[in-house]
Amino acid sequence: MTQTGAAPHRILSIDIGGSGVKAIVIDQKGRPLTERTRMETPRPATPAAILRTIDRLAAAQRPFDRISLGFPGVIRKGVAYTAYNLHDRWVGFDIAAALRKRLHKPARVANDADIQGMGAVRGRGVELVLTLGTGLGSALFLDGRLVPNLEVAHHPFHKGLTYEEWLGKAGYDELGVKHWNRMLARAVAELEHLFNYDWLYLGGGNAKKVSLQGLPPNVKVVPNVLGLLGGAALWRK
Repeated sequence: MTQTGAAPHRILSIDIGGSGVKAIVIDQKGRPLTERTRMETPRPATPAAILRTIDRLAAAQRPFDRISLGFPGVIRKGVAYTAYNLHDRWVGFDIAAALRKRLHKPARVANDADIQGMGAVRGRGVELVLTLGTGLGSALFLDGRLVPNLEVAHHPFHKGLTYEEWLGKAGYDELGVKHWNRMLARAVAELEHLFNYDWLYLGGGNAKKVSLQGLPPNVKVVPNVLGLLGGAALWRK
């Protein structure tokens, strides 16, 4: 007699970025079940405006029975504590509760770089993740375990400016691709001495502009879609 197990969960994975909000449905192993959809991040990027965008993305991705969301800021128990590249109304906003109320499904929320890292890391040694986009995200893992609430972006880096000011979109636009890559290589060297990592993964929308020439062999560029596929990890025990 064959027993039938429970149906696999379909997870709506959402990534809120400074320039775009993306969504896809994935399975419990992080494999895509639908095509990714994307909409421009509304301006001003208030909770109400972005939640309306999520409503539209979710409608195009149904059916799903769980929600994972990556947010560009510090998250504790589903609540945003920082939102540097969005609107300040996000600070103190319970994102998980808002998603449950609007979409009528259980929801979990984490920092977007943490989720990208969950999709990228190998689970051995010290692994650092940087996401290069509108801002700069960071996540640190030890033997596959996340070190929570790491914020490299707003620490001083060079000439009184922060890592994010040099390596985020504003820095890229001012420096151009060649000089931006030089500044990235300088940051990589500094962070290697700071964290003594075994692997560094570079993700985010601007990772495709990274030149690995001159970077150590333990630095790897990973696909930006991992910021969505890593959402499956939020539902693993």
